[in-house]
Amino acid sequence: MTQIGFSMKGWGSPDGYLLSNFQLIVLSSFLQIPLYNFAFFRNFFATYPPSILNIVHFLSVVILMVSTLMMLLTLVLTKYTARFFLIIILLASSVSAYFMDTYNVIIDTDMIKNILLTDVAESSDLLNLRLAGYLLALGILPATLIFKLNISYGTVIQELLGKVKLLFLSLLLMVVAIAPLSDFYATFFREHKILRYYINPLTYIYSLGKYLTENFDSRSDDVSPLGKDAKVSEMDGRRELVILIVGETARANRFSLNGYERKTNPLLEKENVYSFKHFSSCGTSTIVSVPCMFSIYGRKEFTNKKAKHTENLLDALAHAGVHILWRDNNSSSKGVADRVIYENFKSRDNNPACDVECRDEGMLFGLQDYIDKHADGDIFIVLHQMGNHGPAYYKRYPESFEKFKPVCKTNELDQCSKKEIGNAYDNAILYTDYFLSKVISLLKKNSNKFETVMVYMSDHGESLGENGLYLHGLPYFAAPKTQTLIPAIFWFGKSYGGLDPKALTSKLNVPYSHDNLFHTIIGIMELNTSIYNYKMDILWRPDRLPLPSLISPKTSG
Repeated sequence: MTQIGFSMKGWGSPDGYLLSNFQLIVLSSFLQIPLYNFAFFRNFFATYPPSILNIVHFLSVVILMVSTLMMLLTLVLTKYTARFFLIIILLASSVSAYFMDTYNVIIDTDMIKNILLTDVAESSDLLNLRLAGYLLALGILPATLIFKLNISYGTVIQELLGKVKLLFLSLLLMVVAIAPLSDFYATFFREHKILRYYINPLTYIYSLGKYLTENFDSRSDDVSPLGKDAKVSEMDGRRELVILIVGETARANRFSLNGYERKTNPLLEKENVYSFKHFSSCGTSTIVSVPCMFSIYGRKEFTNKKAKHTENLLDALAHAGVHILWRDNNSSSKGVADRVIYENFKSRDNNPACDVECRDEGMLFGLQDYIDKHADGDIFIVLHQMGNHGPAYYKRYPESFEKFKPVCKTNELDQCSKKEIGNAYDNAILYTDYFLSKVISLLKKNSNKFETVMVYMSDHGESLGENGLYLHGLPYFAAPKTQTLIPAIFWFGKSYGGLDPKALTSKLNVPYSHDNLFHTIIGIMELNTSIYNYKMDILWRPDRLPLPSLISPKTSG
């Protein structure tokens, strides 16, 4: 008969066993939930302040978590998979627990994408002794025990009966947990969705499964064309030179251009720039926001799968014969620049401005040569910044930009004061101000040959300890404004003919978003194409091409 009770028979002996497969599942479930879920417990009691009733609610939720994990392990673990999968889960759960406990982040599908697509340099910013401690105590040590453990496996029939018993036990525990407190669970599941994202390991297991499902696609190379009818307007005969800077982790309310009390934009304030005060990102992580920025799909319609199988803004510009260059000082273009010229400036081979890391300023090296070499048409350049990428904000700027002190010089942000974190973050904004001023200087040198435009938009914002939150990546519905309100800055050369300063100034307090970028760039580049929606173009004027009469009904609503 399959055993569910515990036996100590044959401890350490080759022919004995410590635990049966099913005992191991029960023990793992009852231990993992309490030991790996401090972030969930903290957020639960922040939502439901301690009281006798809420403690009852808490214990009920814990029982539900344990029974759900037990059911999952029962379905997945077999004689051939139990040891391997438990070791993987323990190691992954220890790392997940560290990031949730330390930064109050969650490991959802977007975070899984970020983890899998990040580079070594970015990953190294997250390493520290506390992470090593979590990995050792909650990952390596229990995983070693599982590896050395003698596990008893019964016959096929015994295994099947054991699974049935455990599944029945799991369901029974679920009923015991939920039935007496149905009113509580009705509000818990409906009004506090974010709490579920902190459950470890259930959330990241679900998120990983969802990611794999979304990315298992036999048509991986099938990309639908976009804007193949695009043509450059010859309205004024002037060529366009547009530089789009994709910022990283910058939030709008840390820019003095937007009213921040610190002078974080001393150089841009001397330029005739237009800074939008209420501009929203498409996502709360790079893996979502960057592809979405360049996609024809708005935030509500966008998915990474659509982005993967549909050409983007760069492709539409290329169809019109525009010269396109993407320079990257971040991890990658997230697939946006797969079909255009791409240059990696995180490499010292390309970037001459490297000290402790390669600086954004290095992306300007040789850019004038590129412009001179492509003097036969319009030019569109993307510069993807390292910007304010956290948590090591103190690494994001050269030492000469450390104006605000003292700074947090560790990636363990909860070990620093909010002032120290804010100082390091603001110094990185100060460096971005310098970088953008250098871009403007480059464009000014070319304004006699081109209509010149600079556009700067961050991919998303950042939490700096407000309400215990750090970094970014929360689901959009739950994300604070600090993660979704971003800086968006425009500069136009004197030769640019499409600008109505008074009209644009009147729009600086109007809510816009990444959804507007696609059509605004098409308008700036003066392309005639059926995919253009003039209603989404921030700069559109009735006397400027493309005209509404050229617009497809499908994109005009």
